[in-house]
Amino acid sequence: MSREARRTQLIEATIDTIAARGYSRTTLTEVARTAGLSHGLVLFHFETKEKLLSETLAYLSEEYLQNWQTALAGVGDDPAEQLNALIEADFNPAICTPSRLAAWCAFWGEAQSRPLYQGTYGTLDEAYNRRLEGICARLSDLGSYGRNPVQVARILRLTIEGVWLDMMTMATPYTREEGLATARACAAMSFPDHFGPEGLK
Repeated sequence: MSREARRTQLIEATIDTIAARGYSRTTLTEVARTAGLSHGLVLFHFETKEKLLSETLAYLSEEYLQNWQTALAGVGDDPAEQLNALIEADFNPAICTPSRLAAWCAFWGEAQSRPLYQGTYGTLDEAYNRRLEGICARLSDLGSYGRNPVQVARILRLTIEGVWLDMMTMATPYTREEGLATARACAAMSFPDHFGPEGLK
């Protein structure tokens, strides 16, 4: 494998290890075991657990950024289509997986005590929030809804984040499809002329 491919393999193993063992019990040894590689090889590429976890978060953050930006690039200028694309992007089977959701939940739990993590994710989070608020503002104007776009965007974002958390922590977790339906229902409450239970009208 190339150096970059090996590092990606180890980061993917870190995601799986966090999902299986939790944040605090994730060690370089456990990551090596998950990847089927030696402890020394993990040390060679990342040197410390802190660096490995930091780069894993950066990897997930970049993946998330590319996911929603690609979704938006696939639709036109209509704000309803753009909002629908953002909602569906959060339930893309490529990123809405049990292991990735578990990793995100673990990093969210560490963010306040680890400023590096908050800084890494916070910048990308802010870019997403501003874009979502702009789309909600345009859709509110288009449909004469009179909504506060900042509040609507916050409600949508918190609903999706809450659904992700539910999918990880409920005793009987629901499916990705049910999570998407819940997010669509939230959009329908805010923009009923453009969204319904099945999504975009």
